[in-house]
Amino acid sequence: MKKVIVIGSGIAGLSASASLASAGYDVTVIEKNNKPGGRINLFKDEGFVFDMGPSWYWMPEVFEDFYQRFGHTASDFYELKRLDPSYRVIFKDNSTLDVPADFNALKEIFESYEQGSGAKLQKFIDQAAYKYQVGMNEFVWKPGKSIFEFAKLKVLKSLFRLQLFQSISKEINAVVKNRNLRQLLEFPVLFLGAAPQDTPALYSLMNYADLKLGTWYPEGGMYKIAEAFYKIAIEQGVKFQFEEEVTSFSYFTNGIKDVHTNKGSYRSDLVVANADYHHIDQNVLEQRHAQYDAAYWDSRKMAPSSLLFYLGIDKKLPGLLHHNLFFDADFDRHAHEIYKDPKWPEDPLFYICAPSVTDSAVAPEGKENLFLLMPLAPDLEGETEEKKEEYLKLIIERVEKQIGVSFYDDIIYKRSFGIKDFKSTYNSFKGNAYGLANTLMQTAVLKPSLKSKKMSNLYFAGQLTTPGPGLPPSIISGQVVANEIIKDFEN
Repeated sequence: MKKVIVIGSGIAGLSASASLASAGYDVTVIEKNNKPGGRINLFKDEGFVFDMGPSWYWMPEVFEDFYQRFGHTASDFYELKRLDPSYRVIFKDNSTLDVPADFNALKEIFESYEQGSGAKLQKFIDQAAYKYQVGMNEFVWKPGKSIFEFAKLKVLKSLFRLQLFQSISKEINAVVKNRNLRQLLEFPVLFLGAAPQDTPALYSLMNYADLKLGTWYPEGGMYKIAEAFYKIAIEQGVKFQFEEEVTSFSYFTNGIKDVHTNKGSYRSDLVVANADYHHIDQNVLEQRHAQYDAAYWDSRKMAPSSLLFYLGIDKKLPGLLHHNLFFDADFDRHAHEIYKDPKWPEDPLFYICAPSVTDSAVAPEGKENLFLLMPLAPDLEGETEEKKEEYLKLIIERVEKQIGVSFYDDIIYKRSFGIKDFKSTYNSFKGNAYGLANTLMQTAVLKPSLKSKKMSNLYFAGQLTTPGPGLPPSIISGQVVANEIIKDFEN
């Protein structure tokens, strides 16, 4: 049995490890933190259960397909509930829009804003559905090693309809002119790493995932996903080493021989790096074996980082749904401060997750669990406790104004997580929260390669390689890497 070392137990690492173990490989996962999941993380304090990372459950079929591959279904691990409304958007004019799970009801809402927009929304979503089906069936499962992977006639014929060379902003402007509705449709690409004007219209496939496939929630919290993947990996015979950080490698002629950690060494036939790609490439590998150089990494356009707050509130807060998007400030200015002229934002947009609205298990009775997220340009300097508190007060003042209830003095638990924490906890390049920006020049074969060209037995999985950031892409990434290893070494 070939020995595989998987570095990092993020969702792609768990996906890869289970897939390889089920194919007969001897797999050990080495994780620097104290539990599996990577950025699907959680902590508990004073009766509150806080999910620290992803909070949106989209594309449920990707999770279900993975579970079924190992003889399971999502219900074996958690109860999955579709949220209705999916989320609330608060606009600059202080109006709100609750996005219904029923798409026909959403078309009626569009029509009430702008005559004729309901039919245009239907056409937009039909086109997005096509992009989603082609993307999920033809693109995301490609290893991205060669442009010829996309040379099938069916794929070539689809390129025009995928709108790779038109911006999503232009496509959305053809659907609606109303500013609020445009912002609603632009929301899913806000964290992809570029302003809507610079994001390919291909990514309207995210609108299909949002508005048709729906927003879901696993009872007990998002960490239930990590627990499910961990249980599956254990069932396949995967071994885990926690609180152990990979520090270096030893080599044979063109490959990795041993993986060294702060606690010991492991002989390896194959290595899958699910830790931050840049960290492994630039800090763990010897430079002569690195896949890329510093100039390459500095030239990469990164998706945003975030300033996060985890709050326990000593009362219930009316006026909040499970997911709440505060677009009550200048959308374009905040985007400019993230993507064009990186700086601490003057009047930021932000997101609030209140899972205790849906799930009583995540907060003591009569109290509220809040997760606040403010997108930031990556690698910003000047992050201090004073600055974080300044933004917390700004955010809470705007929420209080919107819901008509004061609660700053009712905070009984508070923890923040910022750019420095992304770097120290996850070795995140420039403290990014969402990986590489999904621009045209960083798509498919233009992403960092999943297989090292220098080391014959080194592969990469996760958000900085194929197919990209997010939970569903990471699930797929681990399986794609496992498939490539099996194919490369089956003889």
